Amino acid sequence: MKTLEFWFEFGSTYSYLSAMRIDALAGTYGISTKWMPFLLGPIFKSFGWRTSPFEIYKQKGDYMWRDVERRASRFGLPFRRLDKGAVQVFPQNSLLAARIAIVGLRTDWGRDFCRGVYHAQFAEGRNIADPDLLFELARRSGAKSEELGAAVSDENKAVLRAQTKQAMSLGIFGAPSFVFGEELFWGDDRLEDALLFATGAG
Repeated sequence: MKTLEFWFEFGSTYSYLSAMRIDALAGTYGISTKWMPFLLGPIFKSFGWRTSPFEIYKQKGDYMWRDVERRASRFGLPFRRLDKGAVQVFPQNSLLAARIAIVGLRTDWGRDFCRGVYHAQFAEGRNIADPDLLFELARRSGAKSEELGAAVSDENKAVLRAQTKQAMSLGIFGAPSFVFGEELFWGDDRLEDALLFATGAG
């Protein structure tokens, strides 16, 4: 079975939309997926940006929130704007979530954990930088205590750094991104295009 790489960042609104639907959709195309968490912060920093462009450019940010709201409604996904009275502000610190995901995605609880993090953030407005929340979501997904310990190990931190550097080497500049062979697709609205390409029909 052909495999599409799904590169995502937990602080990304559009990654939320893709994470909640990619596996079911990929199944209809006969494509498997490989989930690849990474950090956008270092990539943005390389562009000279101090934060998300959705925060730097107000009009772009205003459009994004409404666009994600529309798309979430279309897909039947709950959505809470983090700039409209939610507990947390945007973008959230996703470092620990990504480290835990690296460990979880080696086994069978990782994808449930990732979806749980996205739901907590964008459906409930919760703080995904909170270790107690993240460890609870991981345990609920099936993580063992020793796996949670491994998530904060120096070795695992290095894995996430290397994965972020790999994203940069692939030319990834935003999330979500989808990679098949040497082809890069960016944005939730390109998910279907990426899957179609992976089938050989695109």
